[in-house]
Amino acid sequence: MEKHKIIENNKEEVPFEHYLERFQELDPAQVQARTGTEWDGKEFYVNLLGRRFAIAHPAYALRPMDGGPVPPLPTQTFLLRYLLESKQVPWQGQWKTFREMPWGEMYIKPYTGRVLTRAAFTFGTRIDAFRAAGEKLGGQPVPHGDAGYQFDLLDGYRMQILVWEGDEEFPPSAQVLYSDNFAEGFAAEDRVVAGDILIGIIKAHM
Repeated sequence: MEKHKIIENNKEEVPFEHYLERFQELDPAQVQARTGTEWDGKEFYVNLLGRRFAIAHPAYALRPMDGGPVPPLPTQTFLLRYLLESKQVPWQGQWKTFREMPWGEMYIKPYTGRVLTRAAFTFGTRIDAFRAAGEKLGGQPVPHGDAGYQFDLLDGYRMQILVWEGDEEFPPSAQVLYSDNFAEGFAAEDRVVAGDILIGIIKAHM
């Protein structure tokens, strides 16, 4: 009798398993042509926020090149979707808010709660710790907000996170800006996850 894997965390494992099946059927040459991702015949190589990962194909395995921890399933799912659906788009030098990109208006409510409000209350109450984490991650300071940093998310795709500290009258606030190529290179749901991943990694370094 065939044994089926018991899925304990449906929210994370079901999407991962779905994209894993699709990943195993990928044509590496097509991925290279579409994304420009490095492929050596056995593994893809991607850079995520300063860390380099090798992703074996067709038998999936993710190997951190720095010897550090393997990222959680949502991040692995994001990388799978990048290889499956994203594409290489040149940056025109402009920045866009989530709302300004395709489908942004439709997803703005969940995005605001999951990314902007979370960033505001995670970093806006600890500005000094946010600055220290931004520096530790190699972020480039930007002259906006009470503190702000620019990061290279994936090859050719950049993000800025800006934070304003709260006071007695106003709560803390935050804004996340995306390099304009995100509008074509990523689906709206992936832009949400990108914000989520960036906040999580900065928080882990605070």
